[in-house]
Amino acid sequence: MQLSIKESTIDGLLVITSPKISDERGSFSRLYCYDSLQEMTNGLPIRQINRSFNRHKGTVRGLHYQLSEQPEYKVVRCIQGQALDIIVDLRKGSKSFLQCEKVNLSAELNNAILIPPGCAHGFQTLEQDSELLYLHTGDYDTEHEHGVRIDDPQLNIILPLPITQISVRDKSFSLLSENFEGLVL
Repeated sequence: MQLSIKESTIDGLLVITSPKISDERGSFSRLYCYDSLQEMTNGLPIRQINRSFNRHKGTVRGLHYQLSEQPEYKVVRCIQGQALDIIVDLRKGSKSFLQCEKVNLSAELNNAILIPPGCAHGFQTLEQDSELLYLHTGDYDTEHEHGVRIDDPQLNIILPLPITQISVRDKSFSLLSENFEGLVL
């Protein structure tokens, strides 16, 4: 049961689809496979698994990224409900610098994304009670966490729904400066 892996317009961002085996009992899917993804994550193991439960449709989280000596890859999957995942390439010199990719994640689609270091990540829930699962190759470190506002005019991100919930922290991130040249990893 191999994962289906496709490249996206952002360099290093992968869209992963898990095949389902179904019978009268229900279904079975492989959600992650180290052997399939180790080359894409430079062999870094998963160090944390986190869950995000979002009660309200229209909730926005992000855009977040972490800068530290250890690069952090993330695998994000929606295991209940539906969310529009938003990834922005902030890497200096990247061929996809400041490009935004949107991927619809849902339990029904049984898909996930692999986000490379230097990309900001966020999402908007498209259904009530949506739940996302995050697999991280790095440990969370408040000292190295940063963010970009989802409404930054340089990014021109158009959300499908009005924002119903967003944290004070996410609203207070700084806008990118006009001369932002990117993150050096």
